[in-house]
Amino acid sequence: MRYLTFLIALLAASAAHAQSDPLPVVAEGVVPDQATKALILGQLHELYGAARVVDRLQVESIPAPPNWGRHVARMLAPGIRRVSGGKLEVDGQSVRISGEVANEAQRQQVASELSLASNSTYTVTNSLGTGAGQGLLDATLGDRIIEFESGSARLTDVGRAILDEMAGTMREIGEARVQVVGHTDNVGQRQSNIALSHARADAVRDYLVEQGIPRRNLSVLGRGPDEPIADNASVDGRARNRRIQFRLL
Repeated sequence: MRYLTFLIALLAASAAHAQSDPLPVVAEGVVPDQATKALILGQLHELYGAARVVDRLQVESIPAPPNWGRHVARMLAPGIRRVSGGKLEVDGQSVRISGEVANEAQRQQVASELSLASNSTYTVTNSLGTGAGQGLLDATLGDRIIEFESGSARLTDVGRAILDEMAGTMREIGEARVQVVGHTDNVGQRQSNIALSHARADAVRDYLVEQGIPRRNLSVLGRGPDEPIADNASVDGRARNRRIQFRLL
């Protein structure tokens, strides 16, 4: 018999990258008594805030393993907030965690915390993936452009400020490899633009290394004008095409 299915639906792996209108965290299923329900909801409110938690739990007089509610509440530890787009399922003494985390270290850590929160009679199945890293990189950059001085590979103050944030995200992702890709508009000679885009990607890598990101984790590529995302016929379109992209490898 199923006692609890806890659904996790997060936009980001940590509060530092949360959106202004985050998706709800839904708790649904069957629990054996009101005390267990209150304990579980209290933990969820502490983790995510009461306004974000949707209560769909039902109370029924059903048998439960010893201290079942206490074990489930302990599973709702801060580490589980690293999981995005997934769910925690507790079916009696069978536990399954799914969704995405930023890297393999987080994947193992979350599963380990779940095992420690219960006891040896509970079985934890780790179905987490490690595809959240790209989403974190994209969320950090957003719609912003990393700026350079006109016609050069010298970063502006605005560009460096964005990269300071990006360095923090890369530290959160861990040892994942990231490719820094430079792009330009189509004004001027193609080969010159390719060289400039590569130099700008190099400058971004050098700055991130200065912020403590290991050089071995960063590669660079200059694509010049070959991958536009907007129409080069307009000033705004050309500005959008002059950009730095971060790809998780």
